[in-house]
Amino acid sequence: MAHLHPFKAWRPAPENVEEIACVPYDVINVNEARTLAEGKPNSFLHVIRPEIDLPGDIDPYDDAVYEKGAENLSQLLSDHILQQEDQPCIYIYRLIWKGRPQTGIFSCVSVQDYNDEVILKHELTRPMKEDDRTRHILTQQAHAEPVMITFKDDDQTQQLIDEAVQKDPLYDFVASDGVTHRLWNVEDTTPFEQAFENIPKLYIADGHHRCKSASRAAAEKREKNNNHTGMEEYNFFPAVVFPMSDMRILAYNRIVHTVPDDFLSQLGKRFELRKDADPSPSQKGDLSIYIDGAWYGTTLPVTENPNSVEQLDVHRLQEFLLAPMLDITDPRRDKNISFVGGIRGTGELEQLVDKGEAGMAISMYPTSIEELIAVSDEGLLMPPKSTWFEPKLRSGLLVHTF
Repeated sequence: MAHLHPFKAWRPAPENVEEIACVPYDVINVNEARTLAEGKPNSFLHVIRPEIDLPGDIDPYDDAVYEKGAENLSQLLSDHILQQEDQPCIYIYRLIWKGRPQTGIFSCVSVQDYNDEVILKHELTRPMKEDDRTRHILTQQAHAEPVMITFKDDDQTQQLIDEAVQKDPLYDFVASDGVTHRLWNVEDTTPFEQAFENIPKLYIADGHHRCKSASRAAAEKREKNNNHTGMEEYNFFPAVVFPMSDMRILAYNRIVHTVPDDFLSQLGKRFELRKDADPSPSQKGDLSIYIDGAWYGTTLPVTENPNSVEQLDVHRLQEFLLAPMLDITDPRRDKNISFVGGIRGTGELEQLVDKGEAGMAISMYPTSIEELIAVSDEGLLMPPKSTWFEPKLRSGLLVHTF
């Protein structure tokens, strides 16, 4: 069964929340972070992207970066920009994007559940990125950002969520990207904790590195604590847990930087191409390819292997096009391929090719939440960059310290 762990969050006063809350660390680069934080000394970007407060040529893994992040968080706490709850709470977090609400439970979850595969993953993590996040957690003595987790819909849990949002929210604001963010607190947490005793599995949607890093940080703290009980706050990390029916996945598109001069002709020999195709595929199995100034549609062959991973469009793309035609056998490390989140639209794919930054762009049909659950349940792993979840959680709303 899954465990929810109420926590004494540090959070902004409602009148300051719009200035403090920010996009997650991993959806922007350092230059974009500097621009977003300009003129906002209390923006949470100073905590999750502390290199913006250091010289522009600094190595992002320099000790000074981690120390600056801890200093900036400490300043927000000591200046009472963020204030801590008097008692542990659970929260309800609703995001509304393009008229569509997505509502989940903002709580801590258990490192032990992650280690015991009650919280299931579907992606590999990279050691360098694990190291980076683990250092941030341990230096700040905090989990600064939540992960996004999903679970199979449950009537009892949904009823509790519906009841909790009947009162006025703590926060209700529209961010610069047009997403509405609302947050309610729940002081009587027992019904939620009991409801989750009937939830057998949780599934990581977005935040694999933060989950793994929370586990590593907890292990390091445990080794140094002779009186470890398992209930210390470092054994838990923040997550927003959404019913799977609320989740929305966008395409995660691909660009190939260099292709042979006659690659369009080569494609025509292997695939049936449809010229002037819609840039966004309309069904599973279809691709739209932008090359030589035009969009071409095609359909991926069906793989003979019945397992959930090999039925994914991103795997079939790899099996039938990228590996045999372009020798891209390891998309995690191959520098000839890059990934573009669906939120940026197909227009960006066209621009990258037209400007000469890519030789070809591939627009994908989105992976479904049901496919993600199936892969996780089978204990398998998706290819890299299979899912792009939208809207993104806002950072700086609730901070968990230990």
